[in-house]
Amino acid sequence: MSNVKETELIGIGKKYQIETSYGDNVVIVIHDDGRRELYNFDEAENESRCVLTLNDEEARQVAGIVGGLSYKPKALETIEVALDDLIIEWYKVPADSVALQKSIGELEVRKMTGASIIAAIEKDETIINPGPEFIITPGVTLIVAGKRNHIKLLKKILLST
Repeated sequence: MSNVKETELIGIGKKYQIETSYGDNVVIVIHDDGRRELYNFDEAENESRCVLTLNDEEARQVAGIVGGLSYKPKALETIEVALDDLIIEWYKVPADSVALQKSIGELEVRKMTGASIIAAIEKDETIINPGPEFIITPGVTLIVAGKRNHIKLLKKILLST
């Protein structure tokens, strides 16, 4: 995992510096007004250049795309992202799951597990924060968040047959 350096920019916002596993150096500046700027460090010219400026809505849209909310590469049937104690995982619900045709509310997901379903991907549609009335259908990919033990309980509900 790459190392992220966070710096407070007084009166401006925050700056995040990331050196990726591919050797790229990226700087992201989040302004207090919601604007985001992405910079790439050019080794040859020894300078950073702004390559993209986004408003808040655009930044969230790009984050969803980059984070895999709208498309998950086929090689990643199950993926896990860890943010301190928070785990985010993607699960494709099998065709023989006992959770099929039941709503999130009916399954009492949050009450029974402590985890949350934060998105659902059905065919070409992504539903962000599906409500308790959302029905689990065959082949839907659910993006779930919680502590590791909560995710484990939710996985039992979703993947048991």
